[in-house]
Amino acid sequence: MDLRLPRVLIGFIVGACLAASGAILQGVVRNPLADPGIIGVTAGGGLAAVLSMIVFPQFTYLLPAAAFLGALLAALVVYMLSFDQGVSPLKLILAGVAVNALLGAVMNGFMVLYSERVQAVLPFFLSGGLNGRSWHHLSFVSPYAIAGLCLCFFAIKPANLLFFGDESAQLLGLRVERTRFFLIALAALLAGAAVSVSGLIGFVGLVVPHFIRLLIGDDYRYLLPISMLGGGVLVVFADTAARVWFTPVELPVGILLACIGAPFFLYLLKKKGGVKLDVIAMDDVSLSQGGFRLSSISAAVPKGSVTGIIGPNGSGEVDVY
Repeated sequence: MDLRLPRVLIGFIVGACLAASGAILQGVVRNPLADPGIIGVTAGGGLAAVLSMIVFPQFTYLLPAAAFLGALLAALVVYMLSFDQGVSPLKLILAGVAVNALLGAVMNGFMVLYSERVQAVLPFFLSGGLNGRSWHHLSFVSPYAIAGLCLCFFAIKPANLLFFGDESAQLLGLRVERTRFFLIALAALLAGAAVSVSGLIGFVGLVVPHFIRLLIGDDYRYLLPISMLGGGVLVVFADTAARVWFTPVELPVGILLACIGAPFFLYLLKKKGGVKLDVIAMDDVSLSQGGFRLSSISAAVPKGSVTGIIGPNGSGEVDVY
């Protein structure tokens, strides 16, 4: 009981956190291919966790806090780099890719320079695994993970509004930039909590929300909680399989998830003909034709709906398109 149960609980928490973080980020950037690794959140949390292990090796309870602060700092850097009179989802992803590469290189550098201090946890951390996880690890990660997962239910409505474009969200009374920052910080908390106890596990935050989205659509009232459940079940199942299938060697769960997740995701893309959304989205679009002019329009048209554009035509009248 003391060997298996904490490992199962930690696996479920890690999977739920990663899947929820990925689902939130996909709504923020309006891209179903976004996940904590792509925008640098995971690398920031990983770097902070490595520094915590190097500087304070005896204070393991600091790992979740350090990983969260690192993930949040990485998210802030990405946010500021992509901010120009508002945050462009495309710029957010591009800045995240660059920050992720930089922080990953710095993290690997520290691991090489201080290999004698992190040698015991180095394979586990880089590959992502739950080997040796105990009640002690569950006790220090649970407060952060549970707080983040509970806050997710307050993120459902804002995530739904943001997914349909900044202009639409503003018209419905949402403070877009403040909400986007809150959601990114929440995704950082979830990813940091997961990284602190399991290392770098990939594909959960990408594949699970995307697969659930294909099944039930883009409504975060269902997408977010089902992604949490699916992510938790996936990691627990994969960890059990990695432990049983390769006995007496125990394969890190991150390796097995990558081997399964990558081909499965490619299969989904091919089967569905690529990533499809139930919306037609435009971001910061300007165009003119004759007397008709649009300037800096961001919006999304849900499947099966008709959208009208109402605005002044420059001659003291209002046109409807």
